Amino acid sequence: MRMLIVEDEARLRVQLARYFSDLGWVVEEASDGLEALYMGSEHPYDMALVDLGLPQMSGIELIGKWRAAERKFPILVLTARGDWQDKVEGLEAGADDYVTKPFHLEEISARVNALLRRAAGRSQSLVDYGSICIDFSAKQVHRGGELLDLTNFEYNTLEYLVHRAGEVISKTELTEHLYDQDFDRDSNVIEVFIGRLRKKLDPTNEVKPIKTVRGAGYRFSLEAATR
Repeated sequence: MRMLIVEDEARLRVQLARYFSDLGWVVEEASDGLEALYMGSEHPYDMALVDLGLPQMSGIELIGKWRAAERKFPILVLTARGDWQDKVEGLEAGADDYVTKPFHLEEISARVNALLRRAAGRSQSLVDYGSICIDFSAKQVHRGGELLDLTNFEYNTLEYLVHRAGEVISKTELTEHLYDQDFDRDSNVIEVFIGRLRKKLDPTNEVKPIKTVRGAGYRFSLEAATR
């Protein structure tokens, strides 16, 4: 999953970037509103963290311009301001949630996960797909009660496909949302990840959770089971 962090305080921006990179996110950074406007308008993101007090362009104006351009990724506002009016302005501009500084990184992570669940139409972080159970908070996958040993790349690939369940996702889109700029876009690495993931999720090839749509990409085809 790809995240944009928009924060003019360098130390905090780097701290957030390192934290979410360690959690498996592909993170990009912007230090002012104009830079962020360009990045968010030209590149695909799954989440943005936006400070309200930005140079060049305020966070509220930035969010409004993104939403006017129909950029629909979830936005979490970071603000040191205590006035409730500022928080209301951010939400009315199109932000999805806010957190007031100072904050704990674990709180930011929890709010990010909640926004991802909301965007995917899920209310819980633990979801069953028949014999396959995914814990999005712990970033763990079980099959028949057994914890699967997935690499970060394999888990991230599965998570993105599940968040877009039922949709056909091209290899280009997977690459743009999951891997940094140094990723070899001309290789067959995506096919390798998908192949390994299929064997771990469905060793008997009976469930077929990830289907190939010839010439188009891949689709996560399972429906969440009722608990």
